[in-house]
This record gives sequence, C-alpha cells and structure tokens, in this order.
Amino acid sequence: MSAAATPAWPSTWDDGSRQPKRRSLSREAIVEVALGIVDAEGLGALSMRRIAQELNTGPASLYAHVSGKEQLVELLLDRVYGDMDHPVPDPGRWREQVTEYLRRSRDNLVAHRDLARVAMAVNIPTTPNALDAAETMLALLRAGGLSKQVAAYGVDLLALYVTSSAYEMSERGEAVTRDQAQDYLDGVRGFFSSLPADRFPVLTSMVPELTRDEGDERFDFGVGVILAGLVAREQA
Repeated sequence: MSAAATPAWPSTWDDGSRQPKRRSLSREAIVEVALGIVDAEGLGALSMRRIAQELNTGPASLYAHVSGKEQLVELLLDRVYGDMDHPVPDPGRWREQVTEYLRRSRDNLVAHRDLARVAMAVNIPTTPNALDAAETMLALLRAGGLSKQVAAYGVDLLALYVTSSAYEMSERGEAVTRDQAQDYLDGVRGFFSSLPADRFPVLTSMVPELTRDEGDERFDFGVGVILAGLVAREQA
C-alpha cells in the first residue's frame, strides 16, 4: 500500500463516552444557565444541582461564585433588568416616558415565564441593574415636577403595579394562544351574563366593560390613574 493510501489513524480511541469539557465557571455563566432553565421550564425547575449538571460540574463549585439559590434568583432578576434601555427624562412628555418604560418593564418580566414571582418578593433594589431601573423611574417622576417624597412613594407604588401585572400575565398567559385567551374571555362574559340581574344589577349591566381586552389599554389606564393621583397629591 502506498503512503498516499495509508489511512490517518486517530491518536486515541474514542467511543463517545468521554465527558464533555467543562464550561468556564463564573458568576455570569451560572446566571446565564439559570436564565436558560427558567425560560425553558420555569422557576420550579431551578436548583443549584440542576445548574451544576448543565455546567458539568459539582454543586459545591458553584458556591465559590454565588452564596446560594436566594442570591442566584436576585442575580437572575438583575440580569433581566439589565436588558432595559433607560430614557433621558423629558419634562415635556414625562408621563408618556413613564408609561412606555413601565410597559417595557412588564413585557421584559413576562418574557421569562414566572420570573415576575421573584420580582414580587424582591421589592427593594440592591443590585446594579435594579438600582439603574429605580434611578430611571425616580428621574422621570422628578422631571414631572413631583417632590422627593411623592416621587419616593410613587416609584414604590408603580413598581408594585408593574410586577403584579407581570405576575398576572405570566400566570394566566403561559403557553396560551390568542384564540384560547379569547375563548376564556367569552366564557367569563357568558358566566357574568348568566348571573341574576336582580341580585347583581350593576355587574350584569357592565359585562362588556368588565371584560374589555384591548392591548395595553387596561395597563396604560392603571399607570395613568397612578400618575394623575401623584400629581393631584402634589397639588393638594
């Protein structure tokens, strides 16, 4: 057999059973893997052991980078807050800026399944991106002429509204198609309409209004009411 026809033999035999190389371990890598798990399966699937398996390492090695699951979910939430853009406050359209920013914040949370459940519990910003979000909201409210105390109460109230809205959407809307959502609303309308009008005269007379579902109309209405209340409080 000529040299040109000699097969190129592998230097070692590999039957495919060898373990893959470990991914570089860092806090950022741990958080990204955790986010992938939550996006695919929800918070219930998240554990230090599961992350270690995804990174092909032992759970103990993770604790050199995060103190435990509690810190991990805070870092995970902060990672998601980091996806937000921060507008430069414009006193001439501060209300529109607040509404747009909060709508994006809600959608950002909803995009990660039930992560809004964590945001409901972590209500004081302590991580970098969460602090950036708080700074942005306070700057927008101050640009609207609100005093420091009214803005301080207002940013807390608006944060609660956004996270509760995101939580409601993520719980109700996961893996639900538009047709399924419409079927659900039709069922609610049918139920309300079937109630005895003599016992519930106001409710049965308002079925179309109570079940209206027009994009962001309901959410924007809530933000508008809160902002109007803050301005009225300032002027009282």
